[in-house]
Amino acid sequence: MSNSLCFVAKCTGLLFGLLFTGGSQSFAQNSKELPWFLGFSAPAYMEVWIETADVVDVQERIFRGAGGGIASVPHPPNNRGIASGWVSNNGAGKGRYVTGADLPRLIYVRWQSLAEPQTYEAYIVIPESAREIMRKPEKAFCNFGAEWITESRDNIGIGLAPGGIAKVWLGGACLKAVEIVRVMGTVNTQGPSQGKNEGRYALPLSPESKTYIEKFGIPYGSW
Repeated sequence: MSNSLCFVAKCTGLLFGLLFTGGSQSFAQNSKELPWFLGFSAPAYMEVWIETADVVDVQERIFRGAGGGIASVPHPPNNRGIASGWVSNNGAGKGRYVTGADLPRLIYVRWQSLAEPQTYEAYIVIPESAREIMRKPEKAFCNFGAEWITESRDNIGIGLAPGGIAKVWLGGACLKAVEIVRVMGTVNTQGPSQGKNEGRYALPLSPESKTYIEKFGIPYGSW
């Protein structure tokens, strides 16, 4: 087995070990002054339902249910948008602050790709270099306030795309988002809702997305 595969297997085993021991804890417990935002988005028309997003922080504590529900998806008017690729400054997407957690070491995401449909999961290892970026304040010009401010990139935005792609950006309110990692997830063989919903997905595709996909298909490989 290669070193990289061993590393992934080690991380996967550690996460499952933590998730099913008494040491795990629910979202937003404890209180630390290191709030950071976790958000989710998807390419235009490629709608996503997040079953769960669980965080392991650098202190090896679990925060289960740190994210879930509908990801942010752009719907350009008159179905004239382009689903392939990501927007230039992806942003954090739809989510919430992971209060009470230290900076993240690993994020587990299980989601339903409604466009296919298919259920995926991914283990996203956050490198130390990313945490260094999150700790470092930078000067930024805010267009909405027409002023210079100092802020940190404390927004983690995860883009989820068909084929099991998970791409992660770091950004701030006025700082341009920077890409930090891209992960290829795997199919969750239990299916939607871990097999507890008779194979039914959480939501139907919106009429706009259904029309777009029927006309143009899914641009696999563009993310």
